[in-house]
Amino acid sequence: MGKDNQPKHRQAARDLKRRAAVRQPYERLLIVCEGEKTEPQYLCEIQRAYRLATAHVRVLHSQFGTEPQQVLEYALAVFKNGDRDTGLHPREFDRIIVVFDRDEHQSYHAALAQAAAQNGKLRNDNGVAVPVQAVASVPCFELWLLLHFEDVLAPLHRREALERLNVHLPGYEKGGGGHWAATHARLGDATVRANRLAELANAFDGTQPYTAMHELVSRLVHLKDTDPRLHGGADP
Repeated sequence: MGKDNQPKHRQAARDLKRRAAVRQPYERLLIVCEGEKTEPQYLCEIQRAYRLATAHVRVLHSQFGTEPQQVLEYALAVFKNGDRDTGLHPREFDRIIVVFDRDEHQSYHAALAQAAAQNGKLRNDNGVAVPVQAVASVPCFELWLLLHFEDVLAPLHRREALERLNVHLPGYEKGGGGHWAATHARLGDATVRANRLAELANAFDGTQPYTAMHELVSRLVHLKDTDPRLHGGADP
């Protein structure tokens, strides 16, 4: 009996080896943004620069609304149910990331708390616990771009952030593109400044200047390092 089954065991081992070979070689990210254009375009520019396949990095904007809690709820819904229109299958991601601003949003703190509560509670299609990460900016995404050019140490309104950013990027407009190309050479400076702000405040504070965009950008930039097929990825 054992002799007759031996070929089946060898075939099963070969099938298992093939399945392991085609498994996703690096983390699959679902990123859902509050903004419809500015943040998704910026992140997709990074994705193209580093040749990160959409099978591994999917950037969407919230279809439930722009309130932070709506952004999170949309991300959780897409993760759990998939999205037939965009070809997403349920639970096919390893990490959920929601990107939103402080601005004057009423649900800002609730969204941060809910993201923390959901962190590691869901499981993906491989049965692995999924981190849920909120990437917040205070007061807005433009702070992250501004940090590429100057220090920001005092609280500021989003209008001031836009005005100061326009000094460095004349004609900057929300919803425009090319922001990665215009700033990536100063990424190291921006990261140092963002880390400095993170030592002074956190997302829950909501008043002091803060952004976690450097963490997300770093994750995307170095994501290819975990996939040997992408080690020749293009530098920006």
